[in-house]
Amino acid sequence: MRYPAHQPFVAPALRRPELWRLLAGIGVVFVVIFGLNWALRAVLFTASPEGLYAEVVLAETAGATPISALVLLYGFTFMALGTVAAAHHLHGRGAASLIGPSLRAALRDFGRVLGALLLLYAAIALLPPWGAAPGGMEPRQNLPGDLWLLLLPLTIGGLLIQTGAEELLFRGYIQQQLAARFRSPLVWMGAPAVLFALGHYVPANYGTNALPVALWTGLFALVLADLTARAGNLGPAIAVHFMNNLFPIALTAMEGPLSGLALYTLPGMPADGGALLGAMPIDLGLMLCAWLAARVAIRR
Repeated sequence: MRYPAHQPFVAPALRRPELWRLLAGIGVVFVVIFGLNWALRAVLFTASPEGLYAEVVLAETAGATPISALVLLYGFTFMALGTVAAAHHLHGRGAASLIGPSLRAALRDFGRVLGALLLLYAAIALLPPWGAAPGGMEPRQNLPGDLWLLLLPLTIGGLLIQTGAEELLFRGYIQQQLAARFRSPLVWMGAPAVLFALGHYVPANYGTNALPVALWTGLFALVLADLTARAGNLGPAIAVHFMNNLFPIALTAMEGPLSGLALYTLPGMPADGGALLGAMPIDLGLMLCAWLAARVAIRR
């Protein structure tokens, strides 16, 4: 596969491409994430009501309430800060170099892909069967409509931070630094995808479904890596990632972790192997359609 736009994207990483710098940089990212998260917990413990601390930090199901879900999403700011710190201190690179050679081009491609995906999802919503849920389960009302609308701008902002931070780390920093050292896409696409899948392997949340979910996530990471290499910036990957997360977090979520901002929930989905596995072929089809729509949108 040829990715001519990928070369300018990778160029800033060529200055200091040593693998030890990348490994140390990943370590810096995790130190920043955990350090700032513990600092946030300390602030919540000392400066907030006891009930809020229990809801956000001590809750058995993370993100099952609106406040805890917002804290989780906006907490991805720490990942972005850690990535920028690693790039600056270990590679002498600025934050903009992680996004691409041109911020304007990244914003343009983000808008193009987002528009294409909105049309795609609207078209899919008009197709039968209407209102069908995986496994025949009926969605339950999770939030009152007025509260959901009030929280929606905060939800969208949090999703942009969450998806943007993950793309900055995996398709920005790690993909660029590996591509500066290795020519093969099997390395600079495959290694971040494996790390991304491992980060989403959560047996505590998904039980026996944890491995299929991780494999699906790894495939999704390859799609995002391909779009980044084709565009030469993170715009398309952030748009696809954002739209992929918007509906299952803000509209109809699986009951449990990160369901607090959804208008509806599907009861028992994460632990229900049959229902979740039954929905995966549909998700794979949507992923393929989104990938093709994004490729058309950024075609030059």
